[in-house]
Amino acid sequence: MKGLSSQLCKFVAALGCCAVLLGGCGKKSGDQPAAARGQVVARIGDQVVTTQEFENEMRLANVPADKQKDPEIVKKVLGDLVVRKYLLQQALGAKLDREPGVLLDLLRAREQVLENAFLVRAVMSKAPSKADVDKYIADNPTKFADRKIFAIEQVGFPFGPNGQAIVEANKNATSLDEIDQQLTSAGIPHARQSGALSSSDITQDFYNNIQAKKADDVFFLRAGPNGVFFKVKGEEQRPLTGEAAANAARQLMRADALKAEAGLAAYSANLEAKYEGEYAGIMKPGDDKKN
Repeated sequence: MKGLSSQLCKFVAALGCCAVLLGGCGKKSGDQPAAARGQVVARIGDQVVTTQEFENEMRLANVPADKQKDPEIVKKVLGDLVVRKYLLQQALGAKLDREPGVLLDLLRAREQVLENAFLVRAVMSKAPSKADVDKYIADNPTKFADRKIFAIEQVGFPFGPNGQAIVEANKNATSLDEIDQQLTSAGIPHARQSGALSSSDITQDFYNNIQAKKADDVFFLRAGPNGVFFKVKGEEQRPLTGEAAANAARQLMRADALKAEAGLAAYSANLEAKYEGEYAGIMKPGDDKKN
């Protein structure tokens, strides 16, 4: 599970873009602080690429330290960064940063980055102890000592606005052939292929359902922006132990802590918020209608 590490990469990347866009408005290279002007890797008009930015791109691309001088990797990473700076320069020249819609998007991006940065900092300040990690590993055997890798056959499709309707329409399907035909008839793009699923990436309840499967059971799960129907074709015991287990446990614990911090923030925000006009009635606590 990539969880928190991939989120951190996205947050930092967005922060970098936002800082450049917001800071670049109406400024020329001569206005930049001395620190920003130093250690320049490339110049594109009024824009520059610094060593710090380049090294950060390497980090976000998960390039190992021993590969960061590889000419082909340098060419790809630096080339992409130069294109981004070029397009930034063109956008600023066209004064797109002054358009109301773009300004709102920049403001939203800044708020999201700072929101997530605050949550991540709160989580990172509460690093779990070795005893906490050991307990987590012991309490989650299907993710560690009893971890299994399931061989699956799957049909994946983009989970758009009609995603849930597709799931409902196929909830009684007993084969992937049937689902494949229905998606084809409905004109929904999809792909069928073999794959693997780790018990460490699913909930205990889902794991129990798989273990109790029948021959014609078809399962469904969300995988990022996609929906996946699958059948289990086999399984292999593959325990996760030692330092690898400890590292995985820390990642999973941090992801859980991030969700908890977000939930606490939502609770606190709702207590503090004061809504105006018609929204005061709509957002009034306890007004949700229950079936």
